[in-house]
Amino acid sequence: MAGATGPFYLVRAGTGRFLCYWGPDGTVYVTDAMRVWAGELGGCPALGCRCPPEEHGAMLRAGLGHGAVALSLARDSATLRLPEEPRCPALALAQLPAAEACSQLQALVFGMAVCIESLERRLEAVETLASSCSPEKNAARSQQLFLPDSSPRKSRASGSALPAKRKVPGESLINPGFKSKKAPSGVNFEDS
Repeated sequence: MAGATGPFYLVRAGTGRFLCYWGPDGTVYVTDAMRVWAGELGGCPALGCRCPPEEHGAMLRAGLGHGAVALSLARDSATLRLPEEPRCPALALAQLPAAEACSQLQALVFGMAVCIESLERRLEAVETLASSCSPEKNAARSQQLFLPDSSPRKSRASGSALPAKRKVPGESLINPGFKSKKAPSGVNFEDS
């Protein structure tokens, strides 16, 4: 049971999605999570490949990375083609027997789990490093940058932006919020 090595590539064939990856021994695997097909890069001269297996593997990886690989399925086999590369036209893949496919899928799942775990540790280390190097990038502080400012100084400075508060009859002008105890007398200008 050989573990999967990344990178992992998604390949579409018709309406189906398939995962393509390499084993540690250089074997190319394609799976739809129920069936597994495998092929050796050294076996490509039978299909007319005129390049060394290492170069064919690099070209296949590049094609998978750009989405330029065509997958065609037959009853018990599959073919990966590089339509844009005439020197290395196809890689034949044979469907694995059920028992071997199960062990390969198990290796794939646990291999991906190891990759995810490693990536999570690396991400955590980068986040820790970033927060210790730059206090402005601290998560709590960066969240405060998006919250509205609740300081009273800022709301007073933009006085025209707030709606005018209406004066309640009998409310003191000097001490708003309190009603005066006496009725307002005002100034009588007609007496003088």
